[in-house]
Amino acid sequence: MAAPAISQPRSSKTESYVDNKRKEDIRHANIVAARAVADAVRTSLGPKGMDKMISTASGEVIITNDGATILNKMEVLQPAAKMLVELSKSQDAAAGDGTTTVVVIAGALLKQCLSLLFSGIHPTVISDSLHKASTKAVDVLTAMAVPVELSDRESLIKSASTSLNSKVVSQYSTLLAPLAVEAVLSVVDPAKPDMVDLRDIKIVKKLGGTVDDTEMVKGLVFDKKVSHAAGGPTRVENAKIAVIQFQISPPKTDIEQSIVVSDYTQMDRILKEERNYILGMIKKIKATGCNVLLIQKSILRDAVTDLSLHYLAKAKILVVKDVERDEIEFITKTLNCLPIANIEHFKEEKLGQADLVEEVSLGDSKIVKISGIRNMGRTTTVLVRGSNQLVIDEAERSLHDALCVVRCLVNKRFLIAGGGAPEIELSRQLGAWAKVLHGMEGYCVRSFAEALEVIPYTLAENAGLNPIAIVTELRNRHAQGEINAGINVRKGQITNILEENVVQPLLVSTSAITLATECVRMILKIDDIVTVR
Repeated sequence: MAAPAISQPRSSKTESYVDNKRKEDIRHANIVAARAVADAVRTSLGPKGMDKMISTASGEVIITNDGATILNKMEVLQPAAKMLVELSKSQDAAAGDGTTTVVVIAGALLKQCLSLLFSGIHPTVISDSLHKASTKAVDVLTAMAVPVELSDRESLIKSASTSLNSKVVSQYSTLLAPLAVEAVLSVVDPAKPDMVDLRDIKIVKKLGGTVDDTEMVKGLVFDKKVSHAAGGPTRVENAKIAVIQFQISPPKTDIEQSIVVSDYTQMDRILKEERNYILGMIKKIKATGCNVLLIQKSILRDAVTDLSLHYLAKAKILVVKDVERDEIEFITKTLNCLPIANIEHFKEEKLGQADLVEEVSLGDSKIVKISGIRNMGRTTTVLVRGSNQLVIDEAERSLHDALCVVRCLVNKRFLIAGGGAPEIELSRQLGAWAKVLHGMEGYCVRSFAEALEVIPYTLAENAGLNPIAIVTELRNRHAQGEINAGINVRKGQITNILEENVVQPLLVSTSAITLATECVRMILKIDDIVTVR
């Protein structure tokens, strides 16, 4: 457009030559950088995807298949590539699963955008057509979704195990999928049936055993020992439990100062006062009938001293100390009790009640288990076991994804086929729609449709099948009206994927497409990078 302006003599300011080269270069650089990030996670898509080993600067090693985790740990410097990292984070927050899918789709869209830009189409036109196409895509997906009821446990378990199949711990999906469904359904509040707060599900990781030993605990588990320095009880039945946020130890002065003691009688008096102070506290505690104390970690001074532990043991009170500050909310919600911040407020109505509090040996370490809690809050605890720390961490991430999938189904109760079926169907319908549109729009929508084929293509490629033959065959089957035909990675051929129980929540697919297009539109609109020193 700027070329004719240069041939005429420059008469006025308006006709001066505008240099568009820099803008194109920056766009090109952004798209290339973002695509590089997308290609990095592309190989980990799908059940036959590879895992990444991430070695951090501190020497920690992570083995994972989760797109969000991989991108989070990668040190990405290019600003546009950072947007893809943010993209996978937002998918993790919105749906929890599909974090790799969303980045791969964004990468494919960017590749198509590059060729459109080289054809001379204006970025704004591409951006608007992308928006139109993504809205249409969401409609198509919703049309092919199958409604599901929360009472239909089978479908929920199927979708959770589909999510787990692409993870390192896929061989345990028969155990972890029902466990995830149980956990989510047990924290759904009947008053707000379509809201699930995953903070109500606590995952406790314990080394030892295998992933098979993972269990769901109705009650509370602490990854700590009972403090029995003074021979206190390690098992209490009919427990009355207090969560306290004050210290059972002699008070300190508020300011830094030293007390000079000149003779023994004063020394004895100090010790006697300390003893009386602690005994006074313990008598008040014992008076309410409390026999289990959970003591919050303290910064100012020791939460308990040897002396106070001795007296607590004499009073037959079980003590768990160093409870983390951020666990207090979960504990009080579970036990249905109130945290006690001062000894003066130690009343019986603030205590929680449980049938049994005991210390259990697991492998070479011990945990504290509280079971049979009366009128327990809607929370649940999952105890994850594993042979080494890498497996445990990955099991926790995979379980989190499975929980998110069930949460998606609670929020939006629709299922959709997996295995590349929805993407090919979208590609076909958008391709047909593009022929109806006229002008540049149709051209852009067609590119969008082609970009969506990257998911089945990558699935086939990662499974070691011939991607071109598989995708062509898939298109053919969809053109004949088999909406749910998808790639069956285990058999290496194309089958009806719904019958193979490969399903995913509608929310995962729709949010992947909307978030990916939004991110690509952002990258397209950028025409300059200004670094501020």
